[in-house]
Amino acid sequence: MSLSVIDFLVLVAYIVFIIWWALRNGKSANSEDYFLAGRNLTWPMVGLSLFAASVSSSTLMGHSGEGFISGIAVFNYNWISVLVLAFFATFFLPFYIRSGIFTMPEFLERRFDGRSRTYFSFITIIGNVFLDAAATLYTGALIIKMIFPDAPIFWIIIGMALVAGSYTIIGGLSSAINADMIQAGILIIGSSLLFFFALNNIGGWETFVERFNDGFWLRLTRPLDDPTVPWLGMWVGIPILGFYFWANNQVMVQRVLSAKSVDHGRKGVLLVGFLYLLTIFIFIIPGLIARGLNLFGVENLPHEIISGSVLKETYGINTDQVYPRLILKLLPVGLIGIILSAMISALTSTLSATLSSVSTLFTMDFYSKIDKNASSRKKVFVGQVTAVITLVIAVIWAPYIREFDSLIAYYQEIVSYLAPPIVGTFFIGLFWKRANGKGAITGLFSGLLVAACIMLLKYLLHIELGLHFLLLAPILLIISTTITIVVSLLTEPPPKDKVMENTWTKNIWKQESKELEGIVWYKNFRFQVVVLILACFGMYAAFF
Repeated sequence: MSLSVIDFLVLVAYIVFIIWWALRNGKSANSEDYFLAGRNLTWPMVGLSLFAASVSSSTLMGHSGEGFISGIAVFNYNWISVLVLAFFATFFLPFYIRSGIFTMPEFLERRFDGRSRTYFSFITIIGNVFLDAAATLYTGALIIKMIFPDAPIFWIIIGMALVAGSYTIIGGLSSAINADMIQAGILIIGSSLLFFFALNNIGGWETFVERFNDGFWLRLTRPLDDPTVPWLGMWVGIPILGFYFWANNQVMVQRVLSAKSVDHGRKGVLLVGFLYLLTIFIFIIPGLIARGLNLFGVENLPHEIISGSVLKETYGINTDQVYPRLILKLLPVGLIGIILSAMISALTSTLSATLSSVSTLFTMDFYSKIDKNASSRKKVFVGQVTAVITLVIAVIWAPYIREFDSLIAYYQEIVSYLAPPIVGTFFIGLFWKRANGKGAITGLFSGLLVAACIMLLKYLLHIELGLHFLLLAPILLIISTTITIVVSLLTEPPPKDKVMENTWTKNIWKQESKELEGIVWYKNFRFQVVVLILACFGMYAAFF
């Protein structure tokens, strides 16, 4: 793979512009400016920033790679997550914004106690530093390495870290979000262009459907034993993991907390929901089209689902290369630079979001408790230092991820076990007044204990549970939630101040209904939620 001088100049110009634009719009006068962009974001900024932060370089490679391997099944994660976003915007989001919190763990302290906050914040920071930031740098470096094969991977990692860190560390979340606005646009436009070029190359939509409409490539509903997304796991597992990603994850929710009002926050979340419905076309289908374009020089590749490992070992096909190979094969000079800018956007926006998350979590959940009289400027300084340290650790750790890929796989698996108890704790905290701090922390730790037991059985005793992780998620949710309920009932009720402002009641719905009476119907967020839900099921019906 090689890059023309024109495309290289386009790429460099884009990077320089993003850094300049982000720094120009940065805010660091006080902690609210630095960590939450002054809580002044409009809904387009919230929505586009959420989209940019959620689409990493590994997302681009993973979605197109899964499209190549098994068709559109991976889109189940996206369209069901859109339903999660609709629920989140309706019920949880108002509590988050009106409470004035800086972090998601802080909400747990307001509803329960400090133990739940410390636990959740600690495991989030560890995951952000050693998995999210490092893995983003590593996967991004692999992409750039394909374009510049002679460049040492360590220097590529350093370069990417400097790009994302230069504006995020100095200008805080405001810089990151202003960069995200541009990067989301580049991502959507660039990936859309790639979709149309790929579709045209294979002969148009009808030819594409005719070639792959043989029972599974273009079907979202898969058998119960499907290794990608079994149909039952789609309905009972993905919503749990999706809720954790969108409604409990500091990296994502931090952008929602920055909204200037509940209405702007809600509409921003609904915007990213509509954008996510496009991902089947701009990220996944191009990967499926790639099967018919002979990107890897393999003649007569069997027209059946073949795992990524078998494709690599038997046919020499690395599905991580599908997206960049499509770019270089199909696009003209000049446009290649723009689309590669989209890939760089995916990398820098995700890394920037992770840095903002870690700096906010450490400063507000830990440092502020140690130095209770710290000034706002001092908190900003601590946040900046934390971001620098996070970036340094990620840069040092990233090159070794290949050697320790099994550890990364273990950690990702543990996260899939820890997420259900966290989701259960937030749900039961918002919708059940009797839940207390002792029940919450016991339920959270039960998830940790179950995760440890499962890992022990699987990797030390070599006893397989035989369940897809999407089917295991609801079981873990039921176990941890049951423990939380039992412990809460056996101990004293929570203080009234913990319950009154942090639990949902029917009166809240009635009050909102009165507030919405004077609003034009198409501006009413409830109408917009219904439209989004109908669009979701319409998409599902089209590819059932």
